[in-house]
Amino acid sequence: MIANYGYKDGSGEYFITIDTDKCNGCRDCVSACPGRVLDVGPDENDPLSDDEVVFVTDEERKKIKYTCAPCKPRDDRPPLPCMAACEPGAISHSW
Repeated sequence: MIANYGYKDGSGEYFITIDTDKCNGCRDCVSACPGRVLDVGPDENDPLSDDEVVFVTDEERKKIKYTCAPCKPRDDRPPLPCMAACEPGAISHSW
């Protein structure tokens, strides 16, 4: 399942997309995220699954615009930390 977390404003749409089918629950992205936006727990979109997957916490969903702003890519910035840490490639960003 694809889970999207983010916002849109006058400058565009900005979403963190998590493919829960690819996520292995390793927590590497959680420790790599400088804003502490991510956590791992039961898949809230699939209540019948026992697998743990990454998600954006409820508290951070409300302020993701500000928390994730320092990681928005520029030409002189390396890849986003959460994406770089995600070996299975379960995390992507629209920005």
